[in-house]
Amino acid sequence: MIHPCHKGMPIGVERMSQMEDRQDQHTSPDKQTNALEQVSSIYGPVRSWRVGWSLGVDLICVNSVCSFNCTYCQLGNIQVRTNERRLFVPTEKVMRDLEESDWRKADIITFSGSGEPALALNLGESIEQIRHRTGKPVLILTNGTLLHLPEVRSELCAADRVYLKLDACSDSVLQRVNRPVEGVTLEGIVEAGSRFREEFKGYLGIQMMFVHSNEKELDAFAAMLHRLKPDEVQVNTPTRPYPDSWYLASRGSHEGVDYPARPIKPLSVARLDSIVEELRRRTTGVNIICVAKSSRLTAENA
Repeated sequence: MIHPCHKGMPIGVERMSQMEDRQDQHTSPDKQTNALEQVSSIYGPVRSWRVGWSLGVDLICVNSVCSFNCTYCQLGNIQVRTNERRLFVPTEKVMRDLEESDWRKADIITFSGSGEPALALNLGESIEQIRHRTGKPVLILTNGTLLHLPEVRSELCAADRVYLKLDACSDSVLQRVNRPVEGVTLEGIVEAGSRFREEFKGYLGIQMMFVHSNEKELDAFAAMLHRLKPDEVQVNTPTRPYPDSWYLASRGSHEGVDYPARPIKPLSVARLDSIVEELRRRTTGVNIICVAKSSRLTAENA
């Protein structure tokens, strides 16, 4: 159920801010520590159309932190927008939370959560310890804005799968749709992504979110795919509602939500199908999938 947006404070303990534009960059360390102890850095498992039962790892956890502020983000307006790495959730807490979770039911461990996982300084350490404990494959979802850093590429190379976001066909679309922090450019992301592809021995997927602002620039997208050489491209359109603020539950929300949010008008499945076919004609040897159709078939066969 989607509640209509309103200005009042909703009932519930998971609301972590009161206004969409607020950024809690100056929250005291004591308050952040107390808030962190009340939530888990592990969530799920949730059903994924592509990878089965996915256990989520949130290395940020107490608010939304990202180098993007995408207009369609399921986390809502990002509270802290930065491209600087730091420690948010100690690895010791991540491992404690893991032990209290249903990790044995998961098919894969996915690092995503409340923002860009590569912003967490302990990403590499967490991947290593969680894989050692569970023996399960690891997937990282990233927007690629930190791939220019050798240490980030090295940490992501430890994953089995990496899915890289690519919504923009130009810097103007990047600014309009993804709204990155200052200094981030499309060419910088693609160049760093190409370098990562050369180093990464695992499975690289590209996640493309199509909206009206970018649906016609398929020649530019095909050229970028040629440079990135992914194993798979996932073509999608926003379907999850945009919250009026950040809620902890939004990090794993795949179906109905019970917090104030507004719906987003997606492209039709027919239009996504045509985008897939046009991209296939412009590329060779790339597995291009229509997510909306694949996820619907998964739900029907569940």
